[in-house]
Amino acid sequence: MQRIKMPLGVIQTNCYLLNNEDQVLIIDPGAESNKIINKITELNSKPVAILLTHAHFDHIGAVEEICNHYQIDVFVSEIEKYWLSDPVKNGSEKFKAFNIPPISTGVKPKILQKGKMKMKSFEFEVRHTPGHSPGSMSFIFEDFAIVGDTLFKDSIGRTDLYEGNHQQLINSINESLLSLDESMVICPGHGDETTVQREMDLNPFLNGF
Repeated sequence: MQRIKMPLGVIQTNCYLLNNEDQVLIIDPGAESNKIINKITELNSKPVAILLTHAHFDHIGAVEEICNHYQIDVFVSEIEKYWLSDPVKNGSEKFKAFNIPPISTGVKPKILQKGKMKMKSFEFEVRHTPGHSPGSMSFIFEDFAIVGDTLFKDSIGRTDLYEGNHQQLINSINESLLSLDESMVICPGHGDETTVQREMDLNPFLNGF
């Protein structure tokens, strides 16, 4: 499986394209839909669906354009299904000073279920990892995990946005991510990839685990 990271938008949110057997899974298309579409055209693969780790504005900004262009579904947690149309909950209202317009999509999302999931040629596990947001999800593949804004290289997710919870975040990291194989590659919503082992050893926010 080919994994392509595309930092997009003002906040450089990582959109991931997973390319397998001429099919593409799109994760967190936060902005610049034209770049995503151009890359998929270059791959000559067919989009299967959009997965959202969570529904903050910088992860959903290109959802409507991508859904309409390819006529595919977007999947999000039950808890955040209405955030796609709510600028207060998705945070776009809060960041107007950064010239970010309020985001309110007309897309009706499908609901992510925890546990094993199969979409065409893709098989993975969905884990609920709340804290950064109440409906944050992580997608666990064979040797990498796409974790949204839960865990970063040398850092952890912020919890000062709508319904964020620091203790939930720490619990999610400890129980759902640090429990993965130490060699597992962590693919965060911003910045560089890392591994479970590296963050256990060096992340200053995880001392004591």
